[in-house]
Amino acid sequence: MEVINLPDDLNLKTSSSLKVFDYHTSKECFKQMVSLQQNTFSFLIEGRKEVFSDKTSVSIENSSFLLMKKGHCLMTEKLPNTAHNYRSLLLFFSNESLIEFIQKHKIQNSEHYNQKSIHSFTYDGFLKTFVTGLIDISKLNPEIQTRLLDVKFEELMIYLQETKGSDFIFSLISNVDSQLQSFIDIVDTNKLNKLTVKELAFLSNMSVSKFKREFEKHFHSSPSKWFQDKRLEHSAFLLKTKSQRPSDIFEDIGYENLSNFIQAFKTKFGVTPKQYQLD
Repeated sequence: MEVINLPDDLNLKTSSSLKVFDYHTSKECFKQMVSLQQNTFSFLIEGRKEVFSDKTSVSIENSSFLLMKKGHCLMTEKLPNTAHNYRSLLLFFSNESLIEFIQKHKIQNSEHYNQKSIHSFTYDGFLKTFVTGLIDISKLNPEIQTRLLDVKFEELMIYLQETKGSDFIFSLISNVDSQLQSFIDIVDTNKLNKLTVKELAFLSNMSVSKFKREFEKHFHSSPSKWFQDKRLEHSAFLLKTKSQRPSDIFEDIGYENLSNFIQAFKTKFGVTPKQYQLD
């Protein structure tokens, strides 16, 4: 699957660090590899969106919007249950714009904050009106867009800081994690998400061969066996504490049919899922 680089692949006619794009499509995409070259607000208008990043997976409908840190992610876009297309208004901004905002408004960094790379916010009346204004700006010529986006970005950040706090601001520019810790976090966060090795390698900014080498080095197992063990352990938890039936969970655990799930479970635990439940 080809990697989409945003905003470069949109061929926007501006060199400004702030860019806006009104995105429409009639086609759904599933786990599209996306390289965000700038931090991005995705103001969802029509449809549903799911994003996997290095540490976070978020799913939203059009009552919410996302703020995503620059970097690699996997993006799923689903059409609404109507005749409308998928639509999302994208606002791109650089770390430099963010730092200028922090310095101008003398925002103090808290000692402890969530270092998520994706933040989800719910629309309110102010934010809905803001997005409507941003759509109008996206239709203007690039020179006017640039001047107005400076003002609109500051307006948005002031409002979000006042209503949501400042933790999300500093999480966008934090780079305190070592490469090793980031790699471990990606694996652990996505152990139940049924991502392929290629997709995990992309999130880790590694080739598939390097990802496999690093994985076996740090987890002392092949990726396929390690993830299978983690999902089978999760299935045992669901069977025992949630009283779910094997037929209800085998697909979520990553098996195409019930018989393969039962055989794998018996190989690991020595009993069938049903026997495990009754024990």
